[in-house]
Amino acid sequence: MAWDIGSKRDAINPQFRSLSWRLLLSYLGVMMAISGTSMIAVYEFFSFSLYQQLDRQLLTLADAATHSFSEVKEHKKASKMDDFRGLDDDGDLDIPWQNIQQPSQGIEWFDPDRQLIAKAGKIFPPIDLSHYHRTYTINNQKIRTLTLQINRSSESQSEIIGYVRISESTESIQMVLKKLRLGMMLGGILVSGLTAFGGMWLTKQSLNPIEKSFEKLKQFTADASHELRNPLAGIRACVEVIQSHPERINPADIDKLKAIASGVNQMTSLVEDLLLLARQDQDDLPLTTNWVMIPLNELLEDLVEFLSPQAEEKEVQLILYMPTDVKIKGEGNQLWRLFLNLIENAIYYTDTGGKVIVYLEQQEKSVWVRIEDTGIGISLEQLPFVFDRLWRADQARNRRKGGSGLGLAIAQTLAQNHQGEITVTSQLGKGSCFSVRFPTPSHT
Repeated sequence: MAWDIGSKRDAINPQFRSLSWRLLLSYLGVMMAISGTSMIAVYEFFSFSLYQQLDRQLLTLADAATHSFSEVKEHKKASKMDDFRGLDDDGDLDIPWQNIQQPSQGIEWFDPDRQLIAKAGKIFPPIDLSHYHRTYTINNQKIRTLTLQINRSSESQSEIIGYVRISESTESIQMVLKKLRLGMMLGGILVSGLTAFGGMWLTKQSLNPIEKSFEKLKQFTADASHELRNPLAGIRACVEVIQSHPERINPADIDKLKAIASGVNQMTSLVEDLLLLARQDQDDLPLTTNWVMIPLNELLEDLVEFLSPQAEEKEVQLILYMPTDVKIKGEGNQLWRLFLNLIENAIYYTDTGGKVIVYLEQQEKSVWVRIEDTGIGISLEQLPFVFDRLWRADQARNRRKGGSGLGLAIAQTLAQNHQGEITVTSQLGKGSCFSVRFPTPSHT
């Protein structure tokens, strides 16, 4: 069965687009992490400074209220009231704390038994004198308190004569911090936008020389591969002509000619592989619009029949399981090359007496082809690199005679060209499974 090659396609190479996005996202991630960390540090420092300033104010007021303890206590006795006296700050008591007290503050005096003597102001949280500093939350309002112990010292000992507690609402601090958060958020949005634009410009500037070098390398690979085809064809023709007249060949040179022919064939295969990959890099493979419906079951059946002598020579069972009729949209020669590479690879790395099984399965939205073998397998460390060009795992898979090291890379390229994907699972010493998924014709 013949598989025709279609015309060329015109698509955008996604390699540098993907790389530029990765670089841009990495740059943005680093910059956002630095900016975010800096903003958090500034916010925490500013918040700490505000609360520290508040605590100093509370301490100043507490010192003043401490010096007024005797006057407050005498004032209560003079009032002849059993309950505590509320000071209304009208100036009846000439005490220093009245000059520095704020409307958002509250002052409380307690006796040695922690019983309330008097209070002034409007902020009075629940009584708890066990903490020097404490923050209460009452009706969604935070209140900061500072408690001082009042001592009377003598030559022999120090006696506790009472306590004073200063309370103040942190509403003003919360408003300042809220404005700071809003400013940081707006600033963060602005910085993010500027960083994004700057990152895009820097990424483009960074990738331009790399992209130009890569394009030159691709062009060189394509040109070199193309230019090598004619000399190799000439060498092969000369060798074939010489081999067609064995009577003229010195017996000592027969093996040398065979080695030359083998080397030329290997070099020709490598050049063709490089040329195919170069065409893919330059988006020069057949247009998808010119693809036709390919009976994949027939293609695999022909391919298994084609490779059966190779499997029999190595005493490897080559088995095919498939439905009767499975079609996908694609290009025949590319699909033939894709599965030829995978099945040949499986046969080569399967020991004598082993099996290579090809499964074809059709699902609702996809078509799967799996090539399983009982070969030497691939180590877990090497699995991420199996589709790299010229990949070879020294301890697991030595490059086979006549192989170019490009077979799996070409298989992946051709699968992606058909909007498919290829994956591999493997266990060292037990075998590998290469799975190729294609979209069904109705989902392409």
